[in-house]
Amino acid sequence: MFKNCLVVFLVSMVPLIELRGAIPYGMLFGLPLWLTYIIAIVGNMLPVPFIYLFARRILVWGKDKPVIGKFFTFCLEKGEKGGRKLQEKAGRGLFWALLLFVGIPLPGTGAWTGTLAASLLNMGLKKSALACMGGVLLAGCIMGLLSLLGVSVVGTIG
Repeated sequence: MFKNCLVVFLVSMVPLIELRGAIPYGMLFGLPLWLTYIIAIVGNMLPVPFIYLFARRILVWGKDKPVIGKFFTFCLEKGEKGGRKLQEKAGRGLFWALLLFVGIPLPGTGAWTGTLAASLLNMGLKKSALACMGGVLLAGCIMGLLSLLGVSVVGTIG
């Protein structure tokens, strides 16, 4: 059981996978939903302050480096363009837009991407962490429900 809890925790910290992969994993291997949910949320939120504080600095530092420069420049430009677009559409509702962006479990959305966008928009650590937390809680509920439905369907077939 400890091994599966550790895997849920570690998987929830991986960019792009996050708790969208961790919750189904935990459910598939028999962990209770409440335990899986808590572990996945803690693991998913742990990198948020580090991403906010350091990701932009690392991208700016690496944009003129020989091997990684093009990719880092692409990430910066894409993030800034997306951030401006989100800010224009959301206006004063940027907090809620970020919460929903993180909370809807689609590929490319999540705490990592949302925190990077918030960092590029200079949203503020506290405000972005709260929006990401709300989004992670929402995504966790959605993935928990989908996992429960998937487990019950698999259980009735087998």
